[in-house]
Amino acid sequence: MSLVTSLKMMEDADRGRYAIGAFNVENMEMVMAVVKAAEEMKAPVILQTTPSTVKYAGLDMYLANVRAAAQAASVPIAMHLDHGSSFGLAMQALRTGYTSIMIDGSKLSFEENIAVSKRVADACRPSLIPVEAELGKVGGKEDDLECNDPGYTDPDDAVKFVEATGITSLAVAIGTAHGFYKGEPKLDVDRLSEIRKVVSIPLVLHGASGVPDSAVQECISRGISKVNFATELRVAYSNGVKEYLGANPDAFDPKKYGAVGMEYVTRLVKEKIQVCQSQGKA
Repeated sequence: MSLVTSLKMMEDADRGRYAIGAFNVENMEMVMAVVKAAEEMKAPVILQTTPSTVKYAGLDMYLANVRAAAQAASVPIAMHLDHGSSFGLAMQALRTGYTSIMIDGSKLSFEENIAVSKRVADACRPSLIPVEAELGKVGGKEDDLECNDPGYTDPDDAVKFVEATGITSLAVAIGTAHGFYKGEPKLDVDRLSEIRKVVSIPLVLHGASGVPDSAVQECISRGISKVNFATELRVAYSNGVKEYLGANPDAFDPKKYGAVGMEYVTRLVKEKIQVCQSQGKA
């Protein structure tokens, strides 16, 4: 089928008390691996790229890969700009054909975050493209994204933010971090429940790589409708390539080691779809 927006799949997840898995992809092999997992699990998925990934190959290149995979697939697939770093990049993604946009103004002041998020939401609304924004700061480092001063999302601020911006989903900060954790993360799930009580749009959990499956599922039960996975996919793909090259040091055909990397990613994505409880929801 053709690419779809993330709006209906996330609204369905919100009502059904499951979550959509959102998977960061870095190359054609990872795109193919995620879509294969989604097909086997009969699950809707979101594929996404961050600003530094976009710098690597361009919006057009990634969209073309995902669009081709989506057209051959039988499950709903959305293409999302993850952590859009500016109004300009968000508009480039919109014009290119991305079907879901995130604007990340979390490093700005509350007022500035509202202003840029509203601007993006207003620009995307005529095209019916959903917009995600972030309130609070998810800590850690992933890709070119780094935050050494994480801050939790305040429920009262969340209400004001959603009403003022017109966004369609909200990424919340409850103690997760980008990248892997040195210890087990301590998530403020009670805060999440309070946000869910006062905010009606779907909520998003960033920084899920390395979070125990049980903790992710508790967050879903308390109102999370989209869960982002990035670092774990990169590690899985790299481990597959390393395994093949370790056993075949004279190998020179990228298709050979790429295929093993894909197997690792497909296996991981299927596991995460089960964690999100979105299998069979396509």
